[in-house]
Amino acid sequence: MTSDTSANPDPAARLADAVTRIARAAALRPTPHAVTLIAVSKTRSAAEIAPLLAAGHRAYGENRVQEAESKWPALRESHADIALHLVGQLQSNKADAAVALFDAIHSVDRPSLVAALARAMDKADRRPDCFLQVNIGAEDQKGGCPIADLPALLAAARTANLPVAGLMAVPPADVEAAPYFALLAKLARDHGLPGLSMGMSQDYETAVLIGATHVRIGTALFGDRALATVPPRP
Repeated sequence: MTSDTSANPDPAARLADAVTRIARAAALRPTPHAVTLIAVSKTRSAAEIAPLLAAGHRAYGENRVQEAESKWPALRESHADIALHLVGQLQSNKADAAVALFDAIHSVDRPSLVAALARAMDKADRRPDCFLQVNIGAEDQKGGCPIADLPALLAAARTANLPVAGLMAVPPADVEAAPYFALLAKLARDHGLPGLSMGMSQDYETAVLIGATHVRIGTALFGDRALATVPPRP
């Protein structure tokens, strides 16, 4: 169960709470491992991000290349150690920009994108970590490759020399997420992949218990967008 952000409006305190909860869940694993907390900062202003930067947090997630390009270069001038993760869908024609800006791409879901990223990485001589996104709930409206297509996608990524770090998925909303996390974890084991990008504000502790190595947390850190009418001062 995650924390109620309305009860604690301080982003740094919410960050500390999430870190504590992640550590507690990770310690219950048969073999504890490090978990990267990705603060999902999509649609958030630099002023909203500033308290987390001041608290020392350095891993952030964005959904769109264009938004990230407008926001993060300036922030990186004063925080060079920021690690930026693309957690939203990526169009193949944005591959060059994504490779230039992001340190990890969590939404590799089709052979055409594999090919575009491989070309961009070769051209830039830069190789961000890649997570293959699986449509774990077989939902038409979501990105990700079908489970049955994962072996072929992984083979294509490896042939293209993409640095495949693991798998990513977003379970269906309003249902118990644990079975979907467990399925993704099994797929990763079956294919020899160490990384599991799964779990968001409402279910990240469950994800960590099942083996997540990366959790993507937005609302639990920044608060509800509908309630955040005035961004906090840096």
